[in-house]
Amino acid sequence: MAKGYWIARVDIRDPERYKDYVAAAKVAFDKYGATFLARGGAFTQLEGKARTRNVVIEFSSHQVAVDCYNSPEYQIAAKIRQEAADAEMVVVEGV
Repeated sequence: MAKGYWIARVDIRDPERYKDYVAAAKVAFDKYGATFLARGGAFTQLEGKARTRNVVIEFSSHQVAVDCYNSPEYQIAAKIRQEAADAEMVVVEGV
């Protein structure tokens, strides 16, 4: 079964509030076995509009990645993130 990946591009508006998101999201990430492959850090903009934070999270499958996002645990965190940041997020299936 192919793995699933969250790809998130984020601009943080309120760094202090974003810390609350990180703490709340950890509950869902632990429950669904998330592995962070990229979490912020240096990047090189090649095309299009870049955001200041780029995150790639690996899950055991595409469905588990979607389930994590839709979980009650993550939805609590998502509300906090939406208050503190602007983001685009997708789930993609690995090869």
